[in-house]
Amino acid sequence: MSVLIFVENWDGKFKKLSFELVSYGAKLAEMLNTQAIALSIGHVESDELQKLGNYGAAKVVSAVNDNINVFDSQAYTSVIEKFVRQEDAKVVVLSNNNTGKAIAPRLSVKLKAGLGAGVSKLPLSITPFTVFKKVYSGNAFSHVILKTDIKIITLAQNSFELIETDNQAVVNQAVAEWNPAAVKTTVNEVQKQSGKILLTDADVVVSGGRGMKSSENWGPIVELASLLGAATACSRPVSDEGWRPHDEHTGQTGKIIAPNLYFAIGISGATQHLAGVSSSKFIVAINTDKDAPIFSAAQYGIVGDAAKVLPKLVEAVKELKGK
Repeated sequence: MSVLIFVENWDGKFKKLSFELVSYGAKLAEMLNTQAIALSIGHVESDELQKLGNYGAAKVVSAVNDNINVFDSQAYTSVIEKFVRQEDAKVVVLSNNNTGKAIAPRLSVKLKAGLGAGVSKLPLSITPFTVFKKVYSGNAFSHVILKTDIKIITLAQNSFELIETDNQAVVNQAVAEWNPAAVKTTVNEVQKQSGKILLTDADVVVSGGRGMKSSENWGPIVELASLLGAATACSRPVSDEGWRPHDEHTGQTGKIIAPNLYFAIGISGATQHLAGVSSSKFIVAINTDKDAPIFSAAQYGIVGDAAKVLPKLVEAVKELKGK
């Protein structure tokens, strides 16, 4: 019996998201009195794999196949299924990001396993196995009981602390076996964005809303993001107006993000927007309306005109960084 944690890598490197998953899986394994096993698919150097042990993985399986050189949910699901059975895993942990959302339902069907999607805490109970998740855009919560022999959990980003240990993981190399005939998707071309921080990967996001009044006023937002090493984002009205590209739109109908720090500048905080950013660890809101809903979700708030507040904020950051 074990807890199997699928850890995604980006060009052979793990990110905070991966270590958060392992920390969660290791604590869950403690609750079940078993071991945490991390599964990596793709080429990752041994020293990078060893880092997973620092967060509680007792064993790391590195599954490699040169024929799987890009992400394919069908191929990855087949590989993960094999190792779930091989390691006798009773709980499988994935991230609740785009990758996890693509894999988890397929894996659930193959393993006949109950799925707890978007959980944000360790199980409330082992018998029965009860997980906690936020519902209705974070305005309520639900306790979900998983009754199947194998259980699948997708963990909401930024919902669990990183827990470093002195553990030394055993790293096993393996072949990522899969049936190419079962995969119906063909990847003809892969284009990677460079020179810009991806919104879904960013630890800090600077976002603007209709309160910025026009696209010509976006300079300070871009400058602040550059100083903080942050990604830029926007609310839906902004992307609808064409002030910013649609791939920066965050919210229920846009991208769901969970950065450590989210600046909401000139954003009123409609329910649809908050549904996409409510998992942020800290929200800083700047708005002229003291009764704007965004302030109820923010940890820090400034009531004021963004056109006056932003330049001062930029100067303060420059002074702090000695620029």
